[in-house]
Amino acid sequence: MYETSMYEGMLAETISMPGFQGDLINAYFARPLGPGPFPAVVLIHHMPGWDEWYREATRKFAHHGYAALSPNLYFRAGHGSPEDVAAKVRAAGGVSDEQVLGDLAGALAFLHALPAGNGKVGVFGTCSGGRHAFLAACRIPGFAAAIDCWGGRVVMAPEDLTPRQPVAPIDFTSDLACPLLGIFGEEDQNPPPAHVDRLEAELKLHGKRYEFYMYPKAGHGFFYHDRPAYRQEQAVDGWKKVFAFLETHLRTAV
Repeated sequence: MYETSMYEGMLAETISMPGFQGDLINAYFARPLGPGPFPAVVLIHHMPGWDEWYREATRKFAHHGYAALSPNLYFRAGHGSPEDVAAKVRAAGGVSDEQVLGDLAGALAFLHALPAGNGKVGVFGTCSGGRHAFLAACRIPGFAAAIDCWGGRVVMAPEDLTPRQPVAPIDFTSDLACPLLGIFGEEDQNPPPAHVDRLEAELKLHGKRYEFYMYPKAGHGFFYHDRPAYRQEQAVDGWKKVFAFLETHLRTAV
């Protein structure tokens, strides 16, 4: 809880970190100043790219007391504006799940190695990053909590599978190794509410710990204050759910 007597200080900078197959990629890193110990979070950017909203979100997590790291999953496509790089990635068919998971495993290792860490790392993503957050929590050992914000293509029909996305994330549900928070909008079509219901049924089938919230009068990307999809009331409540969930699952040291 914020109090006016609190000391506040933050470090925020672009760094290099090892990713998939040892590639050095860049990432945005923010953490509170002070000795810690701090819980940590990997932020997975969305399809529009490694953009300003994700810089702001990374600092938001640091403001709330987390060491936060957002890797540039589109690093190998070159540099330029986030929009131009993202367009190049989409034109090439996107990044492979294998490559993304390799980069996220590198981010997890980076945060686990921080001297000021408390030993617990969560993963947060929106849009395609929400899909990747769920996939990471199922496929990469070591995450203590996962947050999927309106991640589409978790449920995939056979005809939706591609060489870069060869398995639907929902098929890995039995391997989910940490609590999951899901934030969704009733008016979203990617994922539509029916896909959220299917994922929830699968989580129940395998006895997984989860919390799902479906917001009325909200569609895809309703946290994005810089876009027409923004819904102020729903976004404020959704952020409260995010930090309450992380407080429960990441604040206690290993």
